[in-house]
Amino acid sequence: MNKQTKRIIMKNITKVGLSALAGSLVMVSANAVEYSMSGVLKSVYSTQDSPTTAESTNGKGLSTKSDLTFTAAGELDNGFTVGYMMAVDTDGALSNTSSQLTVGMGSLGTLQVNNIAGSKANAIDDITPHAYNETWDGLSTVNPSTFGSRTSSGSLDYRIPAQELMGVTLNASVTLDPNAGEGSVTDGAVGTTSVSGTAYTLQLAHESGLEIGGGIESVDDASGVVKGSDTEEVTGYVKFAAGGLTAAYQEGYTNNRNGTSVEGADVETTFMGIAYTAGDVTVSYGESSSQTSAVSDTAAGVEKELESLQVAYTMGAMTIAAAMSETTGMSAATDKYEENTLSFNFAF
Repeated sequence: MNKQTKRIIMKNITKVGLSALAGSLVMVSANAVEYSMSGVLKSVYSTQDSPTTAESTNGKGLSTKSDLTFTAAGELDNGFTVGYMMAVDTDGALSNTSSQLTVGMGSLGTLQVNNIAGSKANAIDDITPHAYNETWDGLSTVNPSTFGSRTSSGSLDYRIPAQELMGVTLNASVTLDPNAGEGSVTDGAVGTTSVSGTAYTLQLAHESGLEIGGGIESVDDASGVVKGSDTEEVTGYVKFAAGGLTAAYQEGYTNNRNGTSVEGADVETTFMGIAYTAGDVTVSYGESSSQTSAVSDTAAGVEKELESLQVAYTMGAMTIAAAMSETTGMSAATDKYEENTLSFNFAF
């Protein structure tokens, strides 16, 4: 199947999915819509020290913000359910950090329009357990894994109903993005490129606590800088939970600019983590790394490593968490810094 055929099929499937969604909302009316708001007030104190860079890059910081989540849910006359969620970050200025519209169709599965983030593929970019945050979240860096990020906004998910057989629960999804790599467009607008993307996920969870899963994402660049190229990503993980103990291992691979003579830097990622919860206390340790390959004989590859030891204590609506983290190779092979974080969270 050539790329042109793939693009035509994807566009048709997208039209069918959106038409079905629009038809369901127009032809039936909603009953008893429920609205709710919740939030988290968060204060964080952080320190950073880098023995290999200038003293001016070190420092301390204290911040406070609140995250608000608005939800609405209702049922249509035909039995379908409709839900909407929007998360607003008040750190500095109001910003919509995540919002999705979900239509539950019973035995037909679920459709979800990902306005900002929320795709199933992006949800499995890093599944390792943690007491406070992922090894990379909150540090002066970015997520080593970009799996699902290009198809997470302005996209459409279809998720099958959970299938159960002999103690195994199967979940699968497909994500279609007509403007991959860009955010969702405004009402009535169109994207600025014809870069399309698709992502597939499959997850199998056994009642014993063992779970395996993975996904494939492909972005077809038909009009970008490197025309006719594809960026392909894969990820796979294994996770086990028993009692208060949870452990996980995950690998990912990004093949940049596949199918052209112009090389792209491929990236290999690895995640591992373990967490234990006893009552109100959770302790975790996690590691993650990314290895970016060289794109020429004269260029050197770059390896980044992160590790974090964390603890969290919950008292009703308040959670106190701390993380001691270390990174290497963030901007050069010898670059290294340590960061300590103390967080107070109040749910309301």
